Amino acid sequence: MSWESSSSDVKKPKCHRKKKTLVTIILILLPLFFFFGTLCIGRYYVSLNDVLTTLWQGLTGTRRGVSAETATVILQIRFPRAFQGAMVGAALGASGAAFQSLFRNPLVSSGILGVSAGAGFGAALAIVLFNSIFLTPLFAFCFGILAVILSYFAGKIDNTSTTITLVLGGTIIQSIFSALISLLKYLADTATQLPAITFWLMGSLASTKTADVFLALFPMALGMAGMLILRYRLNVLSMGDREARTLGINVPANKAAIIAFATLATAGAVCVSGIVGWIGLIIPHVGRMLVGNDNKWLVPASMSLGACFVIFCDTLCRSLTGGEIPLGIVTALIGGPFFIYLLKKTKGRSW
Repeated sequence: MSWESSSSDVKKPKCHRKKKTLVTIILILLPLFFFFGTLCIGRYYVSLNDVLTTLWQGLTGTRRGVSAETATVILQIRFPRAFQGAMVGAALGASGAAFQSLFRNPLVSSGILGVSAGAGFGAALAIVLFNSIFLTPLFAFCFGILAVILSYFAGKIDNTSTTITLVLGGTIIQSIFSALISLLKYLADTATQLPAITFWLMGSLASTKTADVFLALFPMALGMAGMLILRYRLNVLSMGDREARTLGINVPANKAAIIAFATLATAGAVCVSGIVGWIGLIIPHVGRMLVGNDNKWLVPASMSLGACFVIFCDTLCRSLTGGEIPLGIVTALIGGPFFIYLLKKTKGRSW
């Protein structure tokens, strides 16, 4: 009897490791599947062979075997859009996972500290004052960072900031910036500026250019790299401040670093895509269903799933109708019902 129980105990870790290995392989390959799939799908259909040929010719500089129209569609339109969508989804998914673990709250998303509202205000301000599409991402990024800094100081009491005060500070700053966005929409010119503000706030990748990809690549990549490095500390911080101090963790410094990296990734994503909701909320929950609560696996899984989700939604945005559906609408229409499904399926057990 004892031999049977010990044998089963040996088999369980092996099965667990095999499952984790299989899930890891799937999460690595899945974004590639969605990425190459979206390059083929659209009103101008392109075969996978033409996609691979065009990408290879783009690397080598040759132009043989594929028409100029196909090369233009893939290299100048679909490839930058798909790459930016993957980066935006990965950044928002990882930031949502980091914030949910840090604040120990399943309803926290990547915009909890006001970065989305701050970026929205910055974009609206650039549209109203300068009416320039070139300054809009820059203003959105700067005001997104500013909103998080203000949230941090608003939640700081007696030179310390607890989890609950940070969330409250973020809620306050988010409300203030939302009111300022409404004020700018009221003051904006109804013929040109107001539609531009409204469309930006709904989120979209329609105007993606290669320059936009490079503009947001550095902050998103830096933020995600920082969260990957600190994901082990997230496991300790999620136990609570007292337990983390007992284990020798510098709680204020590690909290500030995680918030800074998550904010950097989120601000970089929002400044080029607009406000795209639900990704930072539902993607970490899907990741927990697959790999569990360990942030060693959860943060990379959230990156992979977030990239797949945004690519999938953006493909629907440009393929369902003759026009362009805003990305934020599609993510909300899919994310809301799917979150209800997660709630019913898990019954809150992983929360």
